[in-house]
Amino acid sequence: MLEGNHSTVTEFFLTGFPGLPPQYQGLVSAVLFLVYFVTLLGNATVLFLFATDRSLHKPMYYIILNLSACDILFSTTTLPKIITKYWFQSGTISFTACFVQMYFVHYLGTVNSYILFLMALDRYVAICHPLRYSLVLKNSTILILSITAWVVGKAGALMLVIRAYPLPYCASNIINQCFCDHIGITTLACTDRTSYGLAAFASAMVMLLGPLAFIIFSYCCIIVAVLKIANLQGRLKTLSTCSAQLIIISLYYLPRCFTYLASNIGITFNADLRIVIIMVYSLFPPMINPIIYCLRTKDMRESLLRRLNRRTIPQKAQVSAVSDSLKLHSV
Repeated sequence: MLEGNHSTVTEFFLTGFPGLPPQYQGLVSAVLFLVYFVTLLGNATVLFLFATDRSLHKPMYYIILNLSACDILFSTTTLPKIITKYWFQSGTISFTACFVQMYFVHYLGTVNSYILFLMALDRYVAICHPLRYSLVLKNSTILILSITAWVVGKAGALMLVIRAYPLPYCASNIINQCFCDHIGITTLACTDRTSYGLAAFASAMVMLLGPLAFIIFSYCCIIVAVLKIANLQGRLKTLSTCSAQLIIISLYYLPRCFTYLASNIGITFNADLRIVIIMVYSLFPPMINPIIYCLRTKDMRESLLRRLNRRTIPQKAQVSAVSDSLKLHSV
């Protein structure tokens, strides 16, 4: 269909990894499916433990609960489509569906950033102001802050969609990406995207650098507080409670900021490398978050072990009963 000098795009095509040889597509799709499965299993385990163990109903675990919910939603928004592309050669996505996916990609990314901010706030108060922790960070306070994060995050993502959706799209409908995002879509517009790109970049920097600034400040204060601890073992124990969060924060912010900056200051690099970087910071943290928190967090680790022991002990008792029965029959 033609509208003046522009052709109307009714669907987009996601290339996935453009330079991927056909013989490796099955392997890549299997890896992506494994990542999706592990992400769902791990984060569903966190939700299950929180729902069934009242000892986990503490501010820190309410924050982890929000992170797990966000990770499940983000992975479900992005991964199934690219997996079906390689499994069923179905890389097309409708015009409207692509913008819906773009909205959730940026919305959930923003919420994730705010949740990491809440994690840093929790650690900051717990280590730097331990006597005020129970007064400042109550469950009700975390609930209000979490709801605020989910509500406020909508504004930036909605602005991106409202500005990008009416643009004229013509000629190419190929998005060199594994999912629809703002940069991938707007580069196909038949107009100068400078103003749109700058506004999107400014919004992204506010949503990323705002929480990141506080996170850096909080961990600087934490390091200073830790250095004041006379006992070396106490220092190491305190730092161990923050090390997992620092790993997640680094994986989330560093490559994401680099990608945004590179795309807006003219740095170009291989398309496949760019996609790999995006997939790493988008999908790797949701997969390892539950692993880190279940293994490194004492209360959650003990809760998981209790659940596993409850399953193991009845099985052992059943085996023992069968064994005793066989002995009686043999006598």
